[in-house]
Amino acid sequence: MHNAKPSGDIVFPELTEDVVGRIAATADARVGKVMETLIRHLHAFVREASLSHEEWRNAIEFLTRTGKMCSESRQEFILLSDILGVSMLVDAVSNSAGTGLTDSTVLGPFYSGRQRELEDGDTILLREEDGPPLIVEGTVASRNGAPIRNALVEVWQTAPNQLYDVQDDAQPEGHLRASFRTDERGNFSFKSGLPVSYPIPDDGPAGQLLQMMGRHPFRPAHVHFMISASGHRTLVTHLFLCGDAYLESDAVFGVKPSLIVTPEERDGSQRIVYHFGLEPLD
Repeated sequence: MHNAKPSGDIVFPELTEDVVGRIAATADARVGKVMETLIRHLHAFVREASLSHEEWRNAIEFLTRTGKMCSESRQEFILLSDILGVSMLVDAVSNSAGTGLTDSTVLGPFYSGRQRELEDGDTILLREEDGPPLIVEGTVASRNGAPIRNALVEVWQTAPNQLYDVQDDAQPEGHLRASFRTDERGNFSFKSGLPVSYPIPDDGPAGQLLQMMGRHPFRPAHVHFMISASGHRTLVTHLFLCGDAYLESDAVFGVKPSLIVTPEERDGSQRIVYHFGLEPLD
């Protein structure tokens, strides 16, 4: 490992000012602000870590391999953003929290677009699976508690083999994914199977980095939700199962206490009941 060389002076400060100074006055104001901030922090990182040529070359090769791992069904850069906590930090900066609002969390790399729209109470299973059956009953409301009719509720989760359909050729496309509409009371429900904890894909650069940092790749069991409604900000969130071994060490830092639920056994099924609060746009 390259050892940092202590110095009381900033190395080559005029370079940073030169690079920042070349951002054209005609540039988009937001682009200019973001790029100046990025350049200053990136240069400060290089100085503080005292990076060697070899280390910077390795970093570029790492990012190149990350790009080569990306496909229609896998986004390695999202995985990298997730495991470094950047996705959750962007989420925290971008979303409000407070009374009447459901906490948001990461989208994750396995959202595959809007799915078939089912009737209330339908199953999102396209084949039978082992494990306890699950019934989810939800209510969608505005911050003030007023129910939201006709909200679009998109859901997705892994199969008991710890894989999403886009990772597993044996699963039918759209298995354990679906869309629903809320009724006039803001209610929706669907049938599924109890989710399980699973490892994020760790056979690429993101997994290599996890291993180098001495971290595991597991996420606690959860169901994904993306809820959109007219006049409200779209909510991206999960519901996590109480008692999961990985709640305190989620590989992507996505767990929030308000999103942990305890299913209740009823009529041979596990049942989750949850109230989702959306933020009005005004």
